[in-house]
Amino acid sequence: MRKRWAASAAITTLLCLLAAVPASAHEGNPDFRSEIDSVRPEVPGLNFEVIGYDADMEMVVRQGHEVTIYGYEGEPYARVLRDGTVQKNQRSPATYFNADRFGETTVPKSADAQAPPLWRTVDDSGTLRWHDHRMHYMAKGTPPQVKDESRRTKVFDYEIPLRIDGQEGALEGTLFWVGPTDTSKTPFILAAVAIVLLGGAAALIARRRRGEPGNDDDGPAKEAW
Repeated sequence: MRKRWAASAAITTLLCLLAAVPASAHEGNPDFRSEIDSVRPEVPGLNFEVIGYDADMEMVVRQGHEVTIYGYEGEPYARVLRDGTVQKNQRSPATYFNADRFGETTVPKSADAQAPPLWRTVDDSGTLRWHDHRMHYMAKGTPPQVKDESRRTKVFDYEIPLRIDGQEGALEGTLFWVGPTDTSKTPFILAAVAIVLLGGAAALIARRRRGEPGNDDDGPAKEAW
């Protein structure tokens, strides 16, 4: 019984870990690195970070500052207010384009870059995380700039317009090709399975040393309470 339990637990763990692998693949393309070069104007209490290679941009705004991010047609896309309220413009086409890495999401007719913003509050933490097509390679495959896939290569510079405390500015960055990397999770999966198996074996040995029954053939099962 204990052996079967250990094997079952190992298989369950393996399946859970394998199921988690595809989810991590949506974090971005590990062949690329999107890097921030500068943010203007420079304001203390404002921090930007690229999340998941080239997947998302995260902005953390200390209370007392107000920052607006602009979409692809120059419309207000998202903002963080001085009290930390985070809002997205439901009329910005970027709100819908950003839902898919390759911008294949259908944009509703209500989205109009020229229309007055319709703000929807999504958080109150002062942290805005969003996918931005300007910071990653939109095509599937290797960029034409890459002549040697084993070498780090600049793909393009990018700029995300914004407004900080009423001042127009921009986040400027660079996208690099870094080449294929070993992102396999196989060693971690095998290690987890080994731990489960060893744990089950140790429990079985301990019970036998105490003289307790270790399988279903020793008699009817008894309740533990």
